[in-house]
Amino acid sequence: MNNPTLLQPAHGPGDHPAVPDDRIGVLLINLGTPDATDYWSMRRYLKEFLSDRRVIDTNPLLWWPLLNGVILTTRPARSGAKYDLIWNRDKDESPLRTITRAQAEGLAHRFDAKKQGDENVLVDWAMRYGTPSIADRLEGLQRAGATRILLAPLYPQYSATSTATALDKAYEALAAMRWQPAIRTLPPFHDHPAYIEALTGSVSDHLATLDWQPEMMLASFHGLPKRYLTEGDPYYCQAMKTGRLLSTALRYDDQTFQVVFQSRFGREEWLQPYIEPTVAQLGRDGVRRLAVVMPGFVADCLETLEEIAIGISETFTQNGGEKFTAIPCLNATDQGLTMIEKLVRQELAGWL
Repeated sequence: MNNPTLLQPAHGPGDHPAVPDDRIGVLLINLGTPDATDYWSMRRYLKEFLSDRRVIDTNPLLWWPLLNGVILTTRPARSGAKYDLIWNRDKDESPLRTITRAQAEGLAHRFDAKKQGDENVLVDWAMRYGTPSIADRLEGLQRAGATRILLAPLYPQYSATSTATALDKAYEALAAMRWQPAIRTLPPFHDHPAYIEALTGSVSDHLATLDWQPEMMLASFHGLPKRYLTEGDPYYCQAMKTGRLLSTALRYDDQTFQVVFQSRFGREEWLQPYIEPTVAQLGRDGVRRLAVVMPGFVADCLETLEEIAIGISETFTQNGGEKFTAIPCLNATDQGLTMIEKLVRQELAGWL
């Protein structure tokens, strides 16, 4: 983020604090990441994540003893081992942190390099859980002179467990500010033409690098308890629409394209079909070449790199599959940055 230019007010007392230029802020927000893979780093991250009432809305009298007595004792080591498989050794951080930073830097460069007036835009990034925190980066943007800020949760499909909790955290930080900036929020973009175009191009480009063609493609989305759908969360419907638009754009049909859900946790029924039994059955039914795309994520993370690219690949081969590919997320590619830029510019209309 560029350093602000501090101005002394033309009229006012001599001891008036310096005021930075009036600028526009864009804060890209993603889910979160532990700072390291050791037990205590994982425990801090998981405690913050699993204590969120938007994510786990079980009665606290039942949930808190289970969380603090069992889950936070056993799960940090298991989760840390999974993160260790995908850890960015060069930067000593998770891929999600690396990619989200690169997305913010790429977007900032595009604003700097465009028409006059774009240099007034400051771009930063934050995580809902872990660091850098939303509160810290909002304060940083304000100190740099941002009097208008676009909050941009990078979740294509809206859910209370992702979009809403990210915005909750931002509003919590704003509530502590004496001088609040004006705020806009990026809506879900599950059916936005720029998103579908970027997805389609990314999938097509990846398939062109293979020396084989998939017999079947799965679009895997992060799961939710089925109850959340019946209580009004639109995530399932938006995921299904994304899947339909993507399959149409790629010219797949119902026999060669299917939406599935991953990352189930606990005993409650979640959105179905579940990916693991679906993939196992495809292998047993004779499907030998399988591709999985993950349109609910704009950046590769534990759920895409470990759960799908490693875990689901093993499930497929163990059940007779021969060729498997996990299609990378949009990340900080040219297609991904073009999509983010289009979405952000649309929401900054009237401010730029």
